[in-house]
Order: sequence, then C-alpha cells, then structure tokens
Amino acid sequence: MTKIDPIIAVKNIKESALWYEKVFGWSNAHGGKNFAVLVDKGKTVMLCLHEWGTHEHPTMADATTVVGNGLILYIKTDDLLMIRENIKKTALPIEQDIHLNLNANKKEFSLRDLDGYYLIVTELHEYKS
Repeated sequence: MTKIDPIIAVKNIKESALWYEKVFGWSNAHGGKNFAVLVDKGKTVMLCLHEWGTHEHPTMADATTVVGNGLILYIKTDDLLMIRENIKKTALPIEQDIHLNLNANKKEFSLRDLDGYYLIVTELHEYKS
C-alpha cells in the first residue's frame, strides 16, 4: 500500500490545529511544538501541520514566502453543511459560498485557512473515468 500525508507549513501549530479541529471535527493525534497530525474519527491521517523554519525542510524554511502557490486542499466530505456552519463561527471569510461545480456535478465552497492556504470543501464523491 502507498499513502500520502499532506504536510503544510503554519505559523502557529496550536492555533491552526484548533481551527481544523473546530471546522472539520478532526483531532490532533500527535501534538507537539513543531508538528501536528490531524486525523478523522476513523484515525485516518487527513493533514499534517509543520511549523515554519524548523527541521531544515527547504520548502518550509521561509515563513515570508507566499504559501500555497499551486496547492489546493480539496476536502471531500459527507458533512458539507455542518462544516459550512462551523466556518460561520470563525472570523475567516468564504471565498466562494456553496454552489454547484458543473464539472464535478457536486456542491462545494471555498475559503482560506488561518495561514492563507486555499481549501475547497466538496460533497463526498469518487472519481469516475
């Protein structure tokens, strides 16, 4: 088996982990000063958070660089409306509210997280060829 665990650089591990927990209902399975592993209810790794400038990773060395260029965190869920309601409780604006994506024929909305990463939250679906 091969698996991918996406890791994004963040300014504040604790604040970012709490935000993802509140919005998506994930929990922090590995709490640390420089790194967090966020898992869903089934303990599947959903996202890892890494503090900027630690452990000498070249793509995470400079916190002044623009984050997320070329990256979309595309989150498929069966809790779209609950997550949208959770977002209302935060201070972050929605970039595009719930609408039908005509390419996927699924409802989705988009926003940026605390560090400026672009997220699309969409209805749970499988890719079809």
